[in-house]
Formats: sequence, structure tokens, C-alpha cells
Amino acid sequence: MRALVEMGVAFEGIIAPGHVSAIVGAKAWEGFGMPTVVAGFEPLDVLLGLEKILEMLLEGKAEVYNEYSRVVKHEGNLKAQRMMAQVFEVRDTWWRGLGVIPASGLYLRESFRELDARARFGVRFEDHAQDTPPGCICHLIISGRAYPDQCPHFKTRCTPENPYGPCMVSVEGTCYVWARG
Repeated sequence: MRALVEMGVAFEGIIAPGHVSAIVGAKAWEGFGMPTVVAGFEPLDVLLGLEKILEMLLEGKAEVYNEYSRVVKHEGNLKAQRMMAQVFEVRDTWWRGLGVIPASGLYLRESFRELDARARFGVRFEDHAQDTPPGCICHLIISGRAYPDQCPHFKTRCTPENPYGPCMVSVEGTCYVWARG
């Protein structure tokens, strides 16, 4: 989210994902300077999140509100955070279509290297020139700068049955959801 804000992507509010926030805590969403609501994935959770963002916008507030307090604590899951810090190290990471985002990836620490499929099987990711197929605008879609139906391949060359770009591959992909909607 910080990278998207720094890229100049315009947001009026953030619905922060509850599954991530269950580990990192609601506090991780502080400092964005806009209405932010930690919400679950149930329809009522999402609606309550939207309602709270609209309420904050009308009141001119830029706070973090934890709508998902039945799961998410302010500080998060401290035990899980300690375990993750033991196993993973934070590094700069390449994100498809967005480039390298500083301190955005988790990599297994050296003591866990034998469990790393990249090291074990010699998987390399150096060639980022082909991270999206020609004409695919998935990077614009996932960063909120375009809608799926603005892609020249949407529902023509790129369909749920025959995906061309990464946003159509998964049932959680933005283009897949838009196409099925």
C-alpha cells in the first residue's frame, strides 16, 4: 500500500484485509493519512467497512478503525510475528508489472535454506522483461489505475477459460472476478 501511495495512486480510503491484519495488527495501517478500516471478507464486514470509511470522509477524519475486532487485535498476533521473524527476512522484491518495491518480500533465512524451493531446484527470476504478456495491463488494474474492461484483451483473447494475463488466472484475480460478475 505504501508503494502504491508513493506511486501516486489516488486513494480516498483503505479497506485493509483482515487475514493479513490478524498477523500484523491494525497498527500496521497507521500513517497513511486517510480513512482506513480493517475488515473481514464477509459481505456484512465489507459493507460495514465502506460505511465507516464514508463516515470518516464526511467527518474529515483520517483514522484506523478495526471493524474486524473479533479476529484482529491492535498489535496483531505477537507469537506469529516472532515466528515469522525467526524464519523469514525482509528484502526488496520484484512485483509483477510494478517493479522492485523496497522491503516488500519475505525470504527464508539461511538456516531454513534447505526448505527454499528456489535454492533447492535452482529457480531463477532474473528476467522480469516478460513478467506480463504483451498488451496486458494487469499492473494498471491491480494498482487501481485501470479497470479490467479497459484492457484490449479482456474477454476476447483473455477469458476465465483461457487466461492470457495474470489477473485472469486465479478465481481471486481482478479480471477473473470482473469477467464472472
